Amino acid sequence: MWALITGASSGIGYCYAEELASRGYPLVIVSNEEAALCKAADRLARQYDVEICPIPMDLATADAADRLYEACRERNIRIDVLVNNAGMYRFGETLDIDNGFTTKMLALHVLTPTRLCLLFGQDMRRQRHGYILNMSSVTAWLAYPGINVYGATKRYLKNFSRGLHTELRDYGVYVTAVCPGAVDTDLYNLNEKLRRRLVRSGIMLPPGKLARKAVRALFRGKAVLVPGLLNRLALPLIGLIPHGLIRRAARRSGILPLQS
Repeated sequence: MWALITGASSGIGYCYAEELASRGYPLVIVSNEEAALCKAADRLARQYDVEICPIPMDLATADAADRLYEACRERNIRIDVLVNNAGMYRFGETLDIDNGFTTKMLALHVLTPTRLCLLFGQDMRRQRHGYILNMSSVTAWLAYPGINVYGATKRYLKNFSRGLHTELRDYGVYVTAVCPGAVDTDLYNLNEKLRRRLVRSGIMLPPGKLARKAVRALFRGKAVLVPGLLNRLALPLIGLIPHGLIRRAARRSGILPLQS
């Protein structure tokens, strides 16, 4: 019984690896950062005394999911827990972001996790046992300027996961969409002092705490997890915000250009 975590060389993905290794799972960990991935594998193996199989791979390619699935089959590894965590982020107006980056984001957030769910999900359904965790975001509830494509991909992951959970539950396979707000990682390029302040205020969640909450929710069969009290309180209000107000706020903050 193995667990597979994508984007596991650092950040939230590494915390997922730690949480599952602490529960005794041998791990397949995947990342496009080969050196960091191998170091992560060594640390995890020493600390938790479980078998770790690092597979360096760029998951933002059209055939990545099939190649990863075949790599597990060749090693005779049966995946019982799949964590689709790998992601990328860039803030800016939709038409100003490089097309190549947007294409990679769509592959990494939509194509690859969908295909991994299909491939490993079919095995889990035959075995009548398994768990799939997909990393969505609270941005799935709001089309916000500056993160338009990112939020749209996360909405897809939330909805896809929710439907898959319903389809697979009777086969003993559980699917959870995790929808965090801001998490204390390097993703946002914030300085350490500000990050500590945001964590203390509850606006930003430590990645280890997120991983623990998410894995508990997964093993309890929860369909959607929104960690953090502030996030849960804000969600009912998000849909009520007029887009005209969002547009004006974005202009004042410099996210959108002022009208000439």
